[in-house]
Amino acid sequence: MGRRHVLSFFPAIILSVALAFSLSSWVALAQQPYVGLATSACTNMANNNSVLGYDCNGATTSCQSYLMFRSQAPYNTSATIAALLGGDSSKVASINSVSGSSVVFDEGRLVIVPVNCSCSGQYYQVNSSYVVQSGDGFFFIANNTYQALSTCQALQRVNNVSATTLYVGEKLVVPVRCSCPTKNQTDSGVNYLLNYPVTSGDGISTIAARFDVDANAILAANEMSSTSTIYAFTNLLIPMVNPPNSSETVSSPPPPPSTPPTFVSPPSSKGSNKTWIYVTIGVIGGGVLIVGVCVLFFLRRVRRRKESTNQGVFSKSFEAGEKPDNRKLDEESQDFLENISSMAQSIKVYSFIELQQATDNFSSDCLIKGSVYCGKIKGDLAAIKKVNGDVSREVEILNKVNHFNVLKLSGICFNDGNWYFVYEYAVNGSLDEWIFKGNGEGGSLTWNQRVQILLDVATGLNYLHYFTTPPLVHKDIRSSNVLLDGEMRAKIASLGLARSTEAEEGEFALTRHIVGTKGYMAPEYLENGLISVKLDVYAFGVLLLETISGKEAVNICGGENRQLADVVNSLTSDDGQDNLLHFIDPSIREDCPLDLVLFITKMSGSCLDKNPTARPSMEEIIQSLSKVMATSQA
Repeated sequence: MGRRHVLSFFPAIILSVALAFSLSSWVALAQQPYVGLATSACTNMANNNSVLGYDCNGATTSCQSYLMFRSQAPYNTSATIAALLGGDSSKVASINSVSGSSVVFDEGRLVIVPVNCSCSGQYYQVNSSYVVQSGDGFFFIANNTYQALSTCQALQRVNNVSATTLYVGEKLVVPVRCSCPTKNQTDSGVNYLLNYPVTSGDGISTIAARFDVDANAILAANEMSSTSTIYAFTNLLIPMVNPPNSSETVSSPPPPPSTPPTFVSPPSSKGSNKTWIYVTIGVIGGGVLIVGVCVLFFLRRVRRRKESTNQGVFSKSFEAGEKPDNRKLDEESQDFLENISSMAQSIKVYSFIELQQATDNFSSDCLIKGSVYCGKIKGDLAAIKKVNGDVSREVEILNKVNHFNVLKLSGICFNDGNWYFVYEYAVNGSLDEWIFKGNGEGGSLTWNQRVQILLDVATGLNYLHYFTTPPLVHKDIRSSNVLLDGEMRAKIASLGLARSTEAEEGEFALTRHIVGTKGYMAPEYLENGLISVKLDVYAFGVLLLETISGKEAVNICGGENRQLADVVNSLTSDDGQDNLLHFIDPSIREDCPLDLVLFITKMSGSCLDKNPTARPSMEEIIQSLSKVMATSQA
């Protein structure tokens, strides 16, 4: 760090020292320090790894430079990529040997982008612009949309806006990273510097072979040694004598992740193109409100009837000798359930007899755990859960939730003061049984299965946070509330604690009733009762660590008086790689890419940030995990 700052003030002195004491002639070509994983620490504005940009220490203040960008929708044509990165669409098309600016590149293809690189104050950059979309944050914009060709720190510096105050529709200046050769490099024949996005599996030797460049030249250009490690989702400067050509960029793209279609963030415009969405939400919301009112009205009537007739409290367990014909729904209950059925066509009303038949009269052989039974209804397996108390809020929430990654409520029953919820059946049980216990005959989850499960959970949470109205906070995300179906795809369960909040993104609701699971609850909730979607992001950060390590949160901390965030810092520090290797679940230690594990661990650290507004959104997490998944499957 000190070397770079001194260089900006005393170039002649530093250059002479480097020439005199260099162990290799390549050191004299040193250009910029490799940024590494510093880009993921968005709150760290220190430029000790060139996170704010490459220093203007080249032979010229402006030059022809090149960027590499992996084609990804909607940035998959010369026109869209050039617009994103501040290039010229005709030049992009020409250098990549395509016939026009609207030709669609294959997903994952490396696209060459010529740019005019210039000094802007202390740093080289190309100024581009970007309009903030729903779910965007600086981390996501820099590392996913711009593929590490910018950094979250540089975005904050140029726009003078903190990571917590982005608004949909806001136009940002994006400082795209580029650099010009130093005099030493030009004297050695280097005419251009290319900014290359590193992906998993890349090595200095393979990158050097791709561009026909000496590996030592790449190390020197990035101030690295032969023992340095490069990481996916970062970038390297490649010194080149001649401009890059399309033959160096064509490679087999990674296969897309096998996920169901995710919900796309709505466009930033708030105009008429959203009218149909609001109409639909209004209709559904009205129906849900009616259901909730009916439930409350009915429960009050039931409660009053119990009090007036001096009925006792019902047992929390089933009676083995119950006779179906002695458990008829009374007329009021039947009318109420028929009203639910008519208003919410997706929820079937079952008779208690049907559920008894499905579970062999709630036999212990059908008991899964707690008050949940496995039943067979018309040949299909179902999970039947007995629920006590006021269920109006849970029914209201479950009635309006419909997503592949959220466990679906398919039916409901009321009998003798007890409610029974009928859910889709997750045949492979809960995630905790797999990552903590190995699930017996099932064995352990593979690396790819774990990433897919995490991606599924993130997708389900993103739906709850941004595609229900008002937004829903689950409030109890943990491994035992993540269920796995026959294809090992994740379903979020147990919305009993879920809370609707009218608060906008970055704002909070308050509660004095603190409930949840120890180890997963965010500090602002525990200390001040603040509720926002960021509670789930915090819990998801814990889930990330548990899924990677195979250890429960309390055991990750080792019983010591330290926080999970401290554990993450120790695992992701420059000298923490040995610790990270031993942190990984032994069953996947030999098969998982260490750089991707490190990336996910850093992501968990962002989720566990004590400042809730600094945590990433689930949309950002989805984009990051999607790339990890695609890279893992390549």
